Amino acid sequence: MSLSDGDIDPLISSRIRAGVLAFLSDAGAADFTELGAALELANNTLSSHLQRLEAAGYVELRRGFLGRKPRTRVVLTPAGRFAWAAHLDRLA
Repeated sequence: MSLSDGDIDPLISSRIRAGVLAFLSDAGAADFTELGAALELANNTLSSHLQRLEAAGYVELRRGFLGRKPRTRVVLTPAGRFAWAAHLDRLA
């Protein structure tokens, strides 16, 4: 998606998705449960917003296991870091 200089990225204009990117911009990566707890979101709500961010290439979801428990790591991509920085610049 191409934005002109003053345009706000509609994907990031959501309070929840902005919160995800803000959290990850500091942490770099987080477990799904850690992110949900930090943002005080239900799993299904967080999951749907992460799907949108993943489709845009802003985050990567790395699924695996920690012992026998399933684990999903949410990682901020370089494109996501750039989009978040550009969003903050537009707001300033």
